[in-house]
Amino acid sequence: MKFLKQFGAKPSATDLERYSVSKNWTGKIFENMEETTMDFSWSELPSFLKKQFFEKKGKTPVNSLEIKPFNNQNFANSNDLMQSIWYGHSAIYMRLNQVNILIDPMLGPDAAPIAPFAVARFSEHALDVINDLPHIDLVLLSHDHYDHLDYDSILRLKDKVGCFYVALGVKRHLVSWGINPDIITEFDWWENKTFKDITITFTPTRHFSGRGVGDRAQSLWGGWVLKTAKENIWFSGDSGYGKHFKEIGDQLGPFDFAFMECGQYNKNWHQIHMYPEESIQAAIDAKVVNCMPVHWAGFVLAQHSWTDPVERFTAKATTENLKYIVPKIGELFTAKTNDSEMWWREV
Repeated sequence: MKFLKQFGAKPSATDLERYSVSKNWTGKIFENMEETTMDFSWSELPSFLKKQFFEKKGKTPVNSLEIKPFNNQNFANSNDLMQSIWYGHSAIYMRLNQVNILIDPMLGPDAAPIAPFAVARFSEHALDVINDLPHIDLVLLSHDHYDHLDYDSILRLKDKVGCFYVALGVKRHLVSWGINPDIITEFDWWENKTFKDITITFTPTRHFSGRGVGDRAQSLWGGWVLKTAKENIWFSGDSGYGKHFKEIGDQLGPFDFAFMECGQYNKNWHQIHMYPEESIQAAIDAKVVNCMPVHWAGFVLAQHSWTDPVERFTAKATTENLKYIVPKIGELFTAKTNDSEMWWREV
């Protein structure tokens, strides 16, 4: 039963009618703003599978990545400014305007729970972090892929979350897992709502969605902007490089801080995941002042080494004179933080 639950729910007739209002819906699927394909030749499949699943050197840390313990007292005297903790991959805890927010809280141990091979997390016991967190006012979900929307994490969170803001189409999964539909709000690209004096906007990305056979691109994907009277924060979401980054910057920037997707890239799916150098260019396009790489240090989902994303990201940021930080997993930081150790080299 748990295996079946992982898939979530397929869209109902009522769901499809709601999706049809979106200009990004073709009548069958959601589409990107630019033509987007995954360039994959069947002749390359044997060598790809060999490298992906059996050539493991350098793809994982030698030791489990430590998660610093959560301490609620560290969040005192924030003056309503952002204070955040990164939990590896794209999982973010944030306190902003005294509001407790979780972004893509995939804290489960396996990023491929329906696959024949487990994709194990680099950190042990990450799910237990949820037990230590305070009541969560708002969860933001960027799309429904397993490395962002996790069944085990949602079950652990369901009794301590006040509200969910999700990509259009993701609601059906949460409802099938027992979440009250009245606390879930779906967003199309560029839609915004005000949550306790935070203006939250769902921004476009160049990606796709799906959790099982037959539901590819039947929910939307994107990023999130959180704007207060004092700060403007952006979570880029999973994306290939594209013209939407400049559009986001022009419409909603500049940004005091951004969480930039950086990791799990490959030439075969370059249009849906950026190379690190493109992540930096995307931040520049969107008028970002300070940023950090996310979507790495969690799982092996591509063929590069586990440190390749951060090494290339920091090198390019330095070349472009763009401020960046790379906090340790579980470490508190703010939009003004501008120093960090190259801790991954010591693991």
